[in-house]
Amino acid sequence: MKFKALKLIIAVVAMLLPLNAQAEKMGIADPARDKYYSALEGKKVAFVPLAMGFDLTEGWYAGMKKALEPLGVEMILRDPNWSADAGSKAISSLISEKPDAIVVHNPDVQTYAKLLRKAEKAGIHVVQVNMKSAFPTDAFVGADWIEIGELVTQKVIDQCGAGTSQKIAIVQGVLTAAASAYQLRGVSNILEKNPNIKVVSNQAADWDSTKARAITETTLQQHPDLCGIVGFWDGMDIGTGAAVKEAGMHEKVFLATSGGGGKTGCDNLKNDIFDVFVSYDVPGQARDLSNVVKSLLQSGNKPGKAGKVSLFTQLQTLTKDNMASYMGSGACWTVESLASN
Repeated sequence: MKFKALKLIIAVVAMLLPLNAQAEKMGIADPARDKYYSALEGKKVAFVPLAMGFDLTEGWYAGMKKALEPLGVEMILRDPNWSADAGSKAISSLISEKPDAIVVHNPDVQTYAKLLRKAEKAGIHVVQVNMKSAFPTDAFVGADWIEIGELVTQKVIDQCGAGTSQKIAIVQGVLTAAASAYQLRGVSNILEKNPNIKVVSNQAADWDSTKARAITETTLQQHPDLCGIVGFWDGMDIGTGAAVKEAGMHEKVFLATSGGGGKTGCDNLKNDIFDVFVSYDVPGQARDLSNVVKSLLQSGNKPGKAGKVSLFTQLQTLTKDNMASYMGSGACWTVESLASN
């Protein structure tokens, strides 16, 4: 009996030893895994927005921090607070500090162009978000403004056909900003197909809701039979819509605009400030920005030497009636939800 017990113990030990040895060698090592993490660990990525404090920039920054910081990337924020001069100084300073990448939100097509070229020559990857510079860099992530201009204008024209005055107004942002210049081309594309539509006002409010409100108040006084308004950004068109509603004309004047798809935009649909809200999906843009940065840092390519990449974000056309159906796909988000999800 003792001999049998001893044999059993020896057999069990013999079985366990190979298992332990096998456990150390099970599976296959992923040869790309170490390269992925080492390419990102310790890297520095700077963000230079137009300004912080509104949904677009807060959303992009929160999304990038959530995606990149756990990988060991240090996020650096330089807030020019709507000053193009301060933004230029911030980029100049960053070129001296040499982060691995800069994500830039351009105020217009020219102001940062030479600085972005200089940054790439200094060995810094540059990603532009939502508003392009005249100088193309490694990557652009953002809205297709021509498509937005076409979508928003068509929505207004659909409401302003026969039986209405067919008078519309356009409220632009900063004339030299890509979001205005390109979007205006989209507006023009649709107007060319609808010669019956009369544009009675086409003015720039410089992304300022107070200016947009004043422009709209004057337009409504001059054209009380106005049918629709093409707005260029929801943050500005809060003023546009407020002027229409205060005049008691929100059921008569159709307002279509666009923005990042946050809760404020959805609330303005709900409260009849906007009639149509084309979302360019800030959560999706933050994801794309993070993935582009990851790709550039792993690529081994010198900044500015690879092909220029554009990632246009998928648009969502929201109305008061359909916005609930989009909530599960990124619409009506808050900064807090981006940071925590």
